[in-house]
Amino acid sequence: MSNDGANNVPLTTPYKMGRFRLSHRVVLAPLTRQRSYGNVPQPHAVLYYQQRTTKGGLLIAEATGVSDTAQGYKDTPGIWTKEQVEAWKPTVDGVHAKGGIFFCQIWHVGRVSNSTFQPNGQAPISSTDKPLKPQVRGNGVDVPKFTPPRRLETDEIPLVINDFRVAARNAIEAGFDGVEIHGAHGYLIDQFLKDQLNDRTDIYGGSLENRCRFAVEIVQAVVDEIGAEKVGMRLSPFANYSGAADSNPEALGLYMAHALNKFGILYCHVVEPRIVELGGNFETPYSIGPMRDAFKGTFIVAGNYSRDDGNNAISSGYADLIAYGRLFLSNPDLPRRFEIDATLNKYNSETFYIPDPVIGYTDYPFLPSDIQMYKCAFEEKSILD
Repeated sequence: MSNDGANNVPLTTPYKMGRFRLSHRVVLAPLTRQRSYGNVPQPHAVLYYQQRTTKGGLLIAEATGVSDTAQGYKDTPGIWTKEQVEAWKPTVDGVHAKGGIFFCQIWHVGRVSNSTFQPNGQAPISSTDKPLKPQVRGNGVDVPKFTPPRRLETDEIPLVINDFRVAARNAIEAGFDGVEIHGAHGYLIDQFLKDQLNDRTDIYGGSLENRCRFAVEIVQAVVDEIGAEKVGMRLSPFANYSGAADSNPEALGLYMAHALNKFGILYCHVVEPRIVELGGNFETPYSIGPMRDAFKGTFIVAGNYSRDDGNNAISSGYADLIAYGRLFLSNPDLPRRFEIDATLNKYNSETFYIPDPVIGYTDYPFLPSDIQMYKCAFEEKSILD
């Protein structure tokens, strides 16, 4: 461990995000955990999120479906029914009891699904009818074979937009402080954004403006429903998750940054250009600098950040906040570990998505109290010396 005090650790400095006063810059990234049996949040989620809560810390909940057509993975939570809203409340209350700030990420997977997840065994919906090739998740877990999607008719799109609006309203009813619209990672919104996938000829396809129309109209609906100060959006213009790639990602990212400014939303959460696919970093000529410069709200970045990377990003002004996924999953006290530069637990990717309510979920150890006490005593001795 180093002897850096908290004041010398940029990640542990306070930050004001709209009306929220954050005590540090370390954000819990939205992490699919597949432990919401039957798409209903479970009591074991209370402990999981409470473990990762600090007073004044921002947590973003796992991706949460906006409708019965939004699902693509087993046992992911939803927020389209009254039962789901009520089931979220104990977890939200648990985070708030410890002083945390909690946003719900709302999503629709689009074509990243198969008929077994769909009502009446129907085909998944998408911007296109292009089928998705079978994939392997970054941890080696096979995803079920995908069913060829059905292209949404133009007059159906407002219905899907309304699903996002209702989901946002439900999230606020459940007690969340706000919502993050999932516009990244090859899911439905991203399927409209990317020109290598969106082959529509109506007002939602073709030009950059048209391809972004679906995303922008969702933001408009959600802002109108709950207020811009409670809305964030996640984007991955540079990635090609699930075959969603774009020929000019910098132009796409910049367009969306300017579009989001018109609504005055709270934050923009961007996946690093170096994260092209799950499971690794790649050299890239692209930069999120133009997006950072253009967007007027809080700017969050994610993408395999270490403690040093995060500190450098904050101190240089590259980002306001850093979202951590796997490291926060395996280190429930990650902000404290970053503060004192403590050793990190290693994550076990084999238990990321298993249904067990404890293993790989709430059983990662915290720092022993004696380490924290030793650190405090060491710093006090250094000051006296």
